[in-house]
Amino acid sequence: MEKIMWIILAFMAGAFLPFQAGMNNKLAKTGGSPVHASMLSFGIGVIALIVYIMLTFQNVSWKGLKDAPNYAWLGGILGAFYVTVIVLAFPKIGPGMTFGLVVAGQLVISVLMEHFGIMGTQAHSISFGRVMGMVLIVGGVVVMKKF
Repeated sequence: MEKIMWIILAFMAGAFLPFQAGMNNKLAKTGGSPVHASMLSFGIGVIALIVYIMLTFQNVSWKGLKDAPNYAWLGGILGAFYVTVIVLAFPKIGPGMTFGLVVAGQLVISVLMEHFGIMGTQAHSISFGRVMGMVLIVGGVVVMKKF
């Protein structure tokens, strides 16, 4: 049952991304800056997370963070890059193409991360079926662009 909940939540997280992109795009248009819109989006997200932590009485420990590998601190930079690129790409190539490419990029890198066990992922070898799945996704993006 718990696995089903995580499947639903993961689907919802993906489903919300085009809405977030549209909202951030509106902020960029009204504020005049995609980077400023991205910063506002992150700021509002930080406030939401602080409220969530306070309401759910999360046990937050700062001590262990000193043991985190240096690269772990770069996640925020990648998040800022992602949100800013989405704000810029959304009006130029449309939501379908934008998120088709996002999904294709996520799948390709995820399969490589699993194959090589990068960042503590469980090793899962690249197989013909997995490669064909990626080819179908990337092919779908190409078909979307054509039509």
